Amino acid sequence: MTKVALLFPGQGSQYIGMGKKLCEDYQVAAQTFDEANDILGFDLKKICFEGKMEELTKTDITQPALLTASVASFRVYMEEIGVTPQFSAGHSVGEYAALTCSGAISFADSLKIVRKRGLLMQEASEKALGKMVAVRGLSIEAVEKVCKILSTTDMPVVVACYNSLKQNVIAGHSKAVEQAVNQLEQLGGTLIPLKVSAAFHSPMMQTSADELRYELDRVFYDSPKWEVISNVSGLPYTDNLNMIDSLTEQMVKPVRWNETMMYLQQQGVGKYIELGPKAVLSNLLKDNDRNVKTYLVEDKLDVTELLQDFDLEGRLAIMTKCLATAVCIKNRNWDSVAYHQGVIEPYQKVNQLYEALRQEQVKPTDEQLYLAFDMLSSVVRTKKVPIEQQKELFKRIVEETGALSILHGLEESEWVSEEELIL
Repeated sequence: MTKVALLFPGQGSQYIGMGKKLCEDYQVAAQTFDEANDILGFDLKKICFEGKMEELTKTDITQPALLTASVASFRVYMEEIGVTPQFSAGHSVGEYAALTCSGAISFADSLKIVRKRGLLMQEASEKALGKMVAVRGLSIEAVEKVCKILSTTDMPVVVACYNSLKQNVIAGHSKAVEQAVNQLEQLGGTLIPLKVSAAFHSPMMQTSADELRYELDRVFYDSPKWEVISNVSGLPYTDNLNMIDSLTEQMVKPVRWNETMMYLQQQGVGKYIELGPKAVLSNLLKDNDRNVKTYLVEDKLDVTELLQDFDLEGRLAIMTKCLATAVCIKNRNWDSVAYHQGVIEPYQKVNQLYEALRQEQVKPTDEQLYLAFDMLSSVVRTKKVPIEQQKELFKRIVEETGALSILHGLEESEWVSEEELIL
């Protein structure tokens, strides 16, 4: 099966109406928003669905809203698709959603943390000393060089987000950022001011980071069910203490999103599924590779396409496993005629069928999967594989491919009733 990564967006993805369609289509999403309302003590759902943008964009509202929308999307994904990912990653506040959905932090604790995080960031914004600007059209080396020249202890300017090969974000003291903008524009860059008045992910957030650490220390952390990538390192978390350190440092250090995406590509991820409002992270991925395949759970059509894609992959994987097992098992039968009839002929027949289906991207039917299992049954019998080993082989295929529902249809077939290999 193709490796799967779940992506959770950060601040800037919010919009009025986010999550509303999801809640109308899926009860589990509506329940998630109701749960958030109870935990937070105010009507977050109403703000998201029909509030004013001025209220939703307040950082202390935005962050729990994004977390809730992302967790709602994840629960829909698990209920409708149910394919466990190998990786998850979230951009800035999205990292809390990635950890929550992996089981590392409870939804209730995560909501309380991001609510506090948002309040701390909102306080920093009200001081109006900081600024953030997106930069496109320049190499990261050029952007880093300008920041290094202009940055001082009192008026820092740094790269706050390494978003993609084409986009980065700088942050820092307003005066230093303005100086950097002037120089970067002269170098040919396109500069886009962000609608925030604080320098997130920069040294100017150190006081906020120290206060957040106190909140992070009060929460129970569990081991994630799959790899979760840290914004600070661009690599997977290693332990629970590492989570506290990293989430604290995330306030003052850059989001290494591009490095995160490079890591996932190196690990062979083939499906990127964005869980939350809009498709900001999918678009950043396409900055690096236009052909990368992404899905948005907020879009019901994408959910349907995902179901079809996973069903195709899963069924082809069953055939692949049967063919690979047939080749790998040891032969104990030296009767060449029996071997040709019981091993070579059925194997070639199924292999030809598999290659045709794979090339045409056609989903195997139940009957074609039955044929693959019948082929393997013929091979193990002909090769005189001991019964206990036969049982173990078929059991492993069932566990690794999720083929149990298909195999229920084989109860009356000769190899199942005769050898009692499964069920």
